[in-house]
Amino acid sequence: MSAETPVAAGQFTRRRLQFRAWRGARPFWAGLFVALGGLPIAYFPYANLQIGHLTLAMATTAGAGSLIIGVLLVVLGVSLWFQKHVRVFAGVAAILLALVSLPVSNLGGFFIGFLLSLIGGAMAVSWVPGEPPRAEPPVEGKGRGDAPEGVDPGTDVPGTDVPGTTVPGTPVPDASIPQPRDRVEEPNDLSGTSPANGANGRHSAG
Repeated sequence: MSAETPVAAGQFTRRRLQFRAWRGARPFWAGLFVALGGLPIAYFPYANLQIGHLTLAMATTAGAGSLIIGVLLVVLGVSLWFQKHVRVFAGVAAILLALVSLPVSNLGGFFIGFLLSLIGGAMAVSWVPGEPPRAEPPVEGKGRGDAPEGVDPGTDVPGTDVPGTTVPGTPVPDASIPQPRDRVEEPNDLSGTSPANGANGRHSAG
């Protein structure tokens, strides 16, 4: 029995999730309230209340009308479950039938069926199908990781202190092109005097 218990629990969870998905795609609670509202409206005119040895019959001359209203409300409630595109028509019809049941069917099943049908019809009219979640578009200018699009991570770019980053719009220098040096070279002195030793070239030669 212990080996079958996880299987049964998994089956129950899967069925519950399926029912939740089915319930969320249609006005389930609106249909439930409308169907429940039709039951007392159709039942009370044909019911007999037993008080001790006294039998109180609640049947009226409009018993057939009460039965028709109750059956129509149950049919509208079931239609809201399986034909959700008729939710507006079914909701308006449930509200009208609930109002008609007040003078016809013992004050709408002693206000129980009237209130349930009225609330269910209002919920059916106001229900709208939900929209599926939309995928967020990718942010422009971002590639892999934190590096901008078009630049491989780990590439050192001149002008930045952090390796693997670059500044948009900054050209990458070519290694084949000679670049200017940072230090200033010594001037080419043709006068014969070298500032390194302070001697004139002619005196050192002669």
